Amino acid sequence: MPKQQSKPQIAVLLPAYDEEAGLAHVIEGFRKSLPKARIIVCDNNSQDKTAEIAKKAGAEVWHQALPGKGNAMRRLFREIGADVYIMCDADGSYDASAAPGLVKKLQDEKLDMIVAARASGDEKYRPGHAFGNRVFTWVMGAAFGRHFTDIFSGYRVFSRRFVRSFPMMSDKFEIEAEMTIHCLELRLPFAEVQVPFFERVGGESKLSTLGDGARIAWLMGKLYRDQQPMRFFLAGAFVIGMVSLAVGLPVVFEFFETGLVERFPSAVLAAG
Repeated sequence: MPKQQSKPQIAVLLPAYDEEAGLAHVIEGFRKSLPKARIIVCDNNSQDKTAEIAKKAGAEVWHQALPGKGNAMRRLFREIGADVYIMCDADGSYDASAAPGLVKKLQDEKLDMIVAARASGDEKYRPGHAFGNRVFTWVMGAAFGRHFTDIFSGYRVFSRRFVRSFPMMSDKFEIEAEMTIHCLELRLPFAEVQVPFFERVGGESKLSTLGDGARIAWLMGKLYRDQQPMRFFLAGAFVIGMVSLAVGLPVVFEFFETGLVERFPSAVLAAG
């Protein structure tokens, strides 16, 4: 008889900063859907009762004093051993009951990452977040291939191989974009699955539309430079060349008409 495959060790990782309102609901949801999984909350220097509520709900509690979701996940990825990792926001906006199906798909299809895309439309986001999500998804598709519809979903399932190969440079909310790019550049097998998305339970989103958007754009630029240097520098050279022509051509035309270079600073700028 063939040897029966043992069940995988599953770790549910919940980075949390001031999430006392919805955390117990999230832990209860994963406890029901994955009763044998380890549920670990990383208290990211919360100022409320996040750690206390997590302990009362039966979760393991780890602490990370450095602020930012990326720092919290970095500690959990380094310290926690498992066969399957589930990352989920602790605000109650994701459907914990979808977890068993996502884990099964990861195993059956031998995938390294599943993104649980938010199947709710844009009505549950702030307008700036919805617009930014669409813009960055389009930019990533143009740069790395159009494989995802929701690159910022905070609900993901990973294999051990993904976690052990992920360098993680992010400190804050740019971590999801980095995970997506890492998977695409290493050609790891992945999937995107639509899951329900709900209003967060209490409080407001910690995401800063402008500040975090700028960090995400900077990170994507750095990763694109490192992973696609030829395209990156050719694009930069093209933009610089167009600016040079726009500044320098009027100087050239003027010289042919008058024989003089009256706008000398523009000529130097164009040449530079």
